[in-house]
Amino acid sequence: MNTVLLCLYFLSLLGLVIFGMHRYLLIYYYKKYKKIKPESKPLTEPYPVVTIQLPIYNEINVVRRLIENITKMDYPKDRLEIQVLDDSTDETQKVTYDTVEKYKKEGLNILYVHRDNRDGFKAGALQNGIKTAKGEFLAIFDADFVPQPDFLKKLLPYFSSDKVGMVQARWGYTNRKYSLLTKVQAVILDGHFLIEHTARNRSGRFFNFNGTAGIWRKKTIESVGGWHGDTLTEDMDLSYRAQ
Repeated sequence: MNTVLLCLYFLSLLGLVIFGMHRYLLIYYYKKYKKIKPESKPLTEPYPVVTIQLPIYNEINVVRRLIENITKMDYPKDRLEIQVLDDSTDETQKVTYDTVEKYKKEGLNILYVHRDNRDGFKAGALQNGIKTAKGEFLAIFDADFVPQPDFLKKLLPYFSSDKVGMVQARWGYTNRKYSLLTKVQAVILDGHFLIEHTARNRSGRFFNFNGTAGIWRKKTIESVGGWHGDTLTEDMDLSYRAQ
């Protein structure tokens, strides 16, 4: 018994040492490459057509806020399509449908898409949306996100090369100061986006889409076989296949 406990103790220490070395390496790469800025070029007329995809599942408390926020996007309305991909099984369906219809009557190109099944879950909903998406680029937001109106105009310039398949935005938080827990979570996520993503991307190493608040080139997704719903981390799965 003592031998087993001793082995577990040393394995735990080894894990902590490997984790610490990995963190140190990321900080080293961050400091080394942080001054290398991604290439970008200003948007020019006509702007590319963008499809915003909003995968929803039983999000009654935030879905109206999400859709209302998306409709305020500062982008030419004739170059923008909004897909509300609602797989909900509760009263979220009605709230979502009514909100979509409200803005559709105001002339926005917004579509309500509801599936009778949840095949592939979020990945399945996104893949189903791609079948009819008209945009050259696909911007994806989870239900609890509140993107700024200039989101598209800030990110699209980074598709300066045909070799750029995805651009990920850093996350912000509406409840950072709500509690000690949210403060700690915000610090951890800040480290992930600011340090880890910057170090990986600018040093030419793998980094992944975080499932929301990013833009994909549609042909990039299509060229690698689309979204796969046979994994819990469809965002990382797609990122690996694309890179």
